Amino acid sequence: MDAAGEGRAGGLHRLADTGPTHPGRIVIAGRVLVKVAEEATADALRVDRGDVSAGVSESGGGIAVSISTRLPVPDLDDTAALQAATPVLERVEAAQAFLRDQIGRLIGRDIIRINMTITGAVVEGRRRVR
Repeated sequence: MDAAGEGRAGGLHRLADTGPTHPGRIVIAGRVLVKVAEEATADALRVDRGDVSAGVSESGGGIAVSISTRLPVPDLDDTAALQAATPVLERVEAAQAFLRDQIGRLIGRDIIRINMTITGAVVEGRRRVR
């Protein structure tokens, strides 16, 4: 944020406290905010970091985050796991709420919106050998 409190594209800018010991300015590059959002999402959903992409922008006094990710699902051959599974919509809504709090805490700003796009599914417990 700049001194007027308005954000600039590409990251966060803020004047540091004007106290006598730490004058200055803090600039957090946009790519850092994106990386935080991607890492938090991958960790929360237990997917590979490469399965997640994010975008971050200033919006209406806070931060808006857009996330595209694959979502873990139970093995379709595991009837018990399928019956115990939480519906996808409920899981995504819970993930939105968790990520709003988690990302906001990590970057120190209010997250006013999380848009999530589920781009595919990955079967839980199965990992590709690289």
